[in-house]
Amino acid sequence: MLALKQVEFFYRAGQPVLEQVSLTLRPGEFVSIIGGNGSGKSTLALLMAGLQLPRRGHIHRENMQAGIVFQNPDDQFITTTVEDEIVFGMENIGLSREEMHQRLHEVLRAVQMEEYRQAQPDQLSGGQKQRVAIAAVLAMRPQLIIFDEATSMLDPQGRQQMMSILGELHRQGVTLVQITHHMEEALHAPRVLVLHEGHLVYDGLPSEAFRTLPLAEYGLQPPFAARMQLALGVDAPLTPDWKELIRAKWHTC
Repeated sequence: MLALKQVEFFYRAGQPVLEQVSLTLRPGEFVSIIGGNGSGKSTLALLMAGLQLPRRGHIHRENMQAGIVFQNPDDQFITTTVEDEIVFGMENIGLSREEMHQRLHEVLRAVQMEEYRQAQPDQLSGGQKQRVAIAAVLAMRPQLIIFDEATSMLDPQGRQQMMSILGELHRQGVTLVQITHHMEEALHAPRVLVLHEGHLVYDGLPSEAFRTLPLAEYGLQPPFAARMQLALGVDAPLTPDWKELIRAKWHTC
């Protein structure tokens, strides 16, 4: 379990980036965090991962080690091959060679990058780089993985592939936090947190958030599926697959 209680963070004597943020993240949850530019999303990610400490308030981690995948995978690559990149973290936590070899095969298979084992990371596509970054984190088997706008540099196909990977990790019981500015992606998570000017203004179902919140005031707009649902007048659960809404509309006609 990860619990934040009245957490505040600010850089030097400047304006607080986060104010009085309290939330609890339980094992196996999949949570999306959304908010406009400057709302404090990335700072919250760093605090959750333990890469920053709060200026005020408390963060409690109970048997939950965290890994983080950043927006630009190049920022976290330090070796010259995919294999070395994945092994590096495992070496630092003192795993045996046998265990590292087994985990290397497991994570490469999980992200569908087995054939790129000896490839140079800087020669891969954006989507492939993100897969390697995820594999490097997965290999250390953290209980919590945070994705800090990890799809922002990907094309639509790459984003779709990333969401498939997140869905599979969730089914495996990994605790996931996804920070995103793509509202459609937030619909994949059962729970969404909305930040605005450093305040946590919503914590609940994404469908309810997109239906009731003053999104424009928060620098956000509803996902395409939500706009289509409103235009069609469909009374059905909101889904990231807008084709489901069309089918629901067709069955009510």
